[in-house]
Amino acid sequence: MMEKEFYCELTLQSMQGKLLSDELCMQILNSSSGTELLPLLDAAYQVRKKYFGNEVQLHMINNAQNGYCPEDCNYCSQANSSNADIEKYTLKSDKEIIDEAERAYESGAFRYCMVFAGRGPSKKRVEHLAQLVRHIKALFPIQVCISAGLMDKEDAQVLKHAGLDRLNHNINTSETNYPNICTTHTYADRINTLQAAEQVGIELCSGIIVGMGEKTEDLIELAKTFRELGVSSIPINYLIPFEGNVLSQTPELNPEYCLRILALYRLVNPDADIRVAAGRELHLRSMEVMALYPANSLFIDGYLNSKGGNRERVIRMIEDAGFVVKTDKDVKDLLPSEGNRQLPVIDNHENVIKDINDLRPRL
Repeated sequence: MMEKEFYCELTLQSMQGKLLSDELCMQILNSSSGTELLPLLDAAYQVRKKYFGNEVQLHMINNAQNGYCPEDCNYCSQANSSNADIEKYTLKSDKEIIDEAERAYESGAFRYCMVFAGRGPSKKRVEHLAQLVRHIKALFPIQVCISAGLMDKEDAQVLKHAGLDRLNHNINTSETNYPNICTTHTYADRINTLQAAEQVGIELCSGIIVGMGEKTEDLIELAKTFRELGVSSIPINYLIPFEGNVLSQTPELNPEYCLRILALYRLVNPDADIRVAAGRELHLRSMEVMALYPANSLFIDGYLNSKGGNRERVIRMIEDAGFVVKTDKDVKDLLPSEGNRQLPVIDNHENVIKDINDLRPRL
């Protein structure tokens, strides 16, 4: 059992911008080290509170193009190596994409994230994405993020001029583990894309997927890599197994370990937007709300091809824990009226695949 001074020192080092040693990081992740979960979460919360107060940002994903991807990422239901039973479609119309931006804003989302399957966009597609960004930013006071695969500096510059706030490109796993996850592109390819965006002044969003055979050393290495790259937003995903994917078995993750990872990433990246992302319902289970102590953002209305927690439940969970949703709207307007109110049920998240009504609600 660690003394109180140990946890205070973790908070102090993080707030002072000091990089935690690998030994300290290992103690954070390892429950047998004597590091207790609740004092650890409080240490991470003190850092979170300094930079984000009690606010929680809501993010909404638009799966703008689903499937038909030539890459072989073992975790992904859109990969050419996957036989998952998903709803495949080519690029949505501009109207549909813009309508869904409006839906995100009206739902209280702080950021609208457009995801486009594929290795990377053509020059023509980059120009098209830039037009979408300009249109959305002109219509709605919402932050915009794009995830479209590998890009170079020229591509990133076009999007920067259009007003893109963030570019997402997840590293997902360590350089050592990467060949076990994907063979059609490299870890270096992903790093190059992030560096291209950073060079033109676009904020970086890059995260991980926990539960793909990585070691604790890999998680520590990645936390420090994000710090070195100056990543502003770090989504922490936990593998959601899809039948038909190469990685189709549920990883052996428990809620405590998932929370320790969030605490580690907050303490190593004190001023970053730490997002508890895909798989939180499945792997955090009844301890999901505890993720808000190290993390300051989450997704609503599910993920790319997997349903997530009921929006009403998520907003009520945030407020019940004493946090506030970061929005320019009245939170009461984001919830059903008393007459239409349904009891917020804790969802049994058992790999529920989105259907076409979830993926394309504005059709």
